[in-house]
Amino acid sequence: MSNPKTIAVALTGASGMPYGVRLIETLLSAGHRVWLLYSQVAQIVAQQEMDWKLPSRPAEVEAELSERFGAAEGQLRVFGREEWFAPPASGSNPPDAMVVCPCTMGTLASISQGLSANLIERAADVVIKEGRRLVLVPRETPFSAIHLENMLKLARLGVCILPANPGFYTRPKSVQDLVDFVVARVLDQLGVEHALAPRWGESE
Repeated sequence: MSNPKTIAVALTGASGMPYGVRLIETLLSAGHRVWLLYSQVAQIVAQQEMDWKLPSRPAEVEAELSERFGAAEGQLRVFGREEWFAPPASGSNPPDAMVVCPCTMGTLASISQGLSANLIERAADVVIKEGRRLVLVPRETPFSAIHLENMLKLARLGVCILPANPGFYTRPKSVQDLVDFVVARVLDQLGVEHALAPRWGESE
């Protein structure tokens, strides 16, 4: 790839860990650079939903996922929650885009208020202030008025709110097909080419 993008991906404690992991895999296989951030609760969700013991040490996660997805050296970087000197913490070195997938309502609320209490929130704040693309993938239902007001506030700032709602017009045959549908919509927002799911009006 002649012009790879740097995409920050954050995994938080909402249900939907397979979406985030598949997104990382697809970005790496497409030749893009990934900066991975993850919350403590994401470790619990990874174990519950994928039987994946997500290590606490970023270096271990980096080594494990790089081997698992065949990433080139330096293509995947993983940062700790309090790693304030990491590149995504500063507007002098922002990623081209950022995706929080899955995104808890707590993380979404913190981003909407500009709290920046951890690296995930700070990185999202940087992406907004630097005018880069931010995609939030909430996996919650139903939404309360508080959730909706926070999403509306962010949407008015140009943030893409992309709920993990798979469509069925592609006639999915597996859970993986449903995961790929949502990840495909995220990739569309990032301008990343893919062939994960047929588009409307296209055959499989």
